[in-house]
Amino acid sequence: MPLKQYNLPIAPSRGAMDAMTFDASAVSSGLAFLVSELEKMDPLLREPLTSTTYPRDINIESGGGWVEATSAFNVEYGVTGGQADGIGGVQNNIRRIQADFSKDLYKVMPYEVAMSVKIQDQLRGAVTGRSIEQVYDDGIRLDFDKYMDINTYLGQSQYGTTGIVNDPNITAVSVAQGASKQTTWKSKTPEEILQDINNAILDAWKAAQYDNSAIPNHILIDPANFAYLNMTPLTVAGVQGGISIMKYLTENNIAAQKGVDLFIGECRFCEGAGSGSTNRLVAYRNEKRFVGMDVPVPMSRVMTQPNIQTASYDSLYMANVGQVKIHYYEPFIYRDGI
Repeated sequence: MPLKQYNLPIAPSRGAMDAMTFDASAVSSGLAFLVSELEKMDPLLREPLTSTTYPRDINIESGGGWVEATSAFNVEYGVTGGQADGIGGVQNNIRRIQADFSKDLYKVMPYEVAMSVKIQDQLRGAVTGRSIEQVYDDGIRLDFDKYMDINTYLGQSQYGTTGIVNDPNITAVSVAQGASKQTTWKSKTPEEILQDINNAILDAWKAAQYDNSAIPNHILIDPANFAYLNMTPLTVAGVQGGISIMKYLTENNIAAQKGVDLFIGECRFCEGAGSGSTNRLVAYRNEKRFVGMDVPVPMSRVMTQPNIQTASYDSLYMANVGQVKIHYYEPFIYRDGI
């Protein structure tokens, strides 16, 4: 009886690896995940580089709600009648005090930003471990800080407001030339730079009727000059070396002699803010009584609701922000050309 034949498949030979082949579809699909598994993923999400300094340079007061304006009251005193020298003793010739009240109004501007998060993106966040909603939230808060920076230093042009660097009610004066016939601080000696600072402080003090409480305690300059003052060692006759020009300035200015701790800090908005696009020095008294800003409603998420048409959740962030309020212009000084 003849044997039955079976056509069995021949097992592939297990020779060299070059005998094995993979088609393109296998590489791009089934095996592609192997590549990502061999990656070391950096969990840090790098946000845009930026800086905000407004909390350092102005006093901010929160509260008040969704108002359309804020106000501040002022009073001026006068004495009428009687003898000019103030000598009393005559019953019907006694001078009388009078008070003249006035009110200043300041604009309040709404800040509004919305975000829309697709539902599938929220679900994907559970897989990737990174919430797109949190990413958007961080971006909005960064945008608000940049808005506050611009509002503090430059104001909002669409609302007709200005900031502490460009207020037209403050007269800007160029600093004097040094021995080099230049006004820039890099062309001046440390003594000449100190003279520029002292002149600004003295002019403010004089304009404030020599009120010691109004002596400027805050000076803003451009970052390049700030770096120069801190990096350049002192070379002044009679003064021990080993310190920077900045330390020399903060210890020897006229405000320090009156017991005022003078702050000199960098502000990028001072760069090119002066006449002829020169750099500007801003000197003022950084206290609530003299200058400030109201934020009647701090920035927050005010509502979130589903959007069926876009398969997403829409959220609205809002704030109510006031303009810069300069209550006393006398001790506010601009010096250009540094």
